[in-house]
Amino acid sequence: MENLVVIDLGSNSVRMTISEIDDAGNYKTVNQVKRYVRLSENMGDEQLLQPVAIERTLAALTDFKTIYDQLEHKQIKAVATAAVRQASNQKQFLKQVKEQLGLTFTVISGANEARYDYLGVVNTLPIVNGLLVDTGGASSELILVQNRQMKQVVSIPLGSVTLSQTYLESDRIQADSLFAAMTFVNNVLNDVWWLREAANLPVIGLGGANRTLAKINRRKKNFLNFEDVHGYKLTATDVYATLTQLLGLDLAGRKKVPGLSKDRADIIIGGLIPVALLMRLLDSQQITFSNAGLRDGILFDRINEIKSHPE
Repeated sequence: MENLVVIDLGSNSVRMTISEIDDAGNYKTVNQVKRYVRLSENMGDEQLLQPVAIERTLAALTDFKTIYDQLEHKQIKAVATAAVRQASNQKQFLKQVKEQLGLTFTVISGANEARYDYLGVVNTLPIVNGLLVDTGGASSELILVQNRQMKQVVSIPLGSVTLSQTYLESDRIQADSLFAAMTFVNNVLNDVWWLREAANLPVIGLGGANRTLAKINRRKKNFLNFEDVHGYKLTATDVYATLTQLLGLDLAGRKKVPGLSKDRADIIIGGLIPVALLMRLLDSQQITFSNAGLRDGILFDRINEIKSHPE
């Protein structure tokens, strides 16, 4: 039996999932932990990870270490995505993590991140055709799925934190700022030549911002377990109505919205612009949400290894 520890260091949060895998490849998730660290905060044009953000991240990783240090037969897979991928001081940061915690991160490409997203989704949802959209803090991954196969993939350099910090006010959003953000996202999406192949297909939403969209609507409809969004569906009308509702609120108002974490209230509009524009661009009438993504993809990758190389 193996304890697989998967740590996903993103631009907005760092998450850890611990799963027990037996020799036959059967698994059970035994622990999941999340910390908001906002690692990509104020990176600026120089793409520098800032000392305060680094300290927040190291503190969270130290908390994680106290948990996984107690495990036997552990295998640790730690991956870093857009913020570290784009950072000009990437090597110094990774060295600091290694020296302080003994933890080695692999910085994965946007394409590899997308492949893990795909594995996480197709192994847990009955998706045949669709467009997977993983909106992170500093990048978004788009994956075209046809007949359950990954056909096209792209990682685009925009996310909830970067869009919000570049274009949007943290309090009440102004019309000219919103227009500038939407124009930028539209231009990026128009450069993805294969997106026309996803026209009219359902969208599958991953990432914290998209899951928050589901949680807000589940709270509104009084679902008992509003955080269990896996497989939950919304119409395009619901998506646009939720974004409109949030745009009508200032920061204090957004912090009071049921289902929306206070830690995400300042970046949620930036996080929802990509999926709203995508659904409009593709004339997609429905979005399905996935709780499974990158960390689950790494898990299924490991399970496939175990099954193909039995002891």
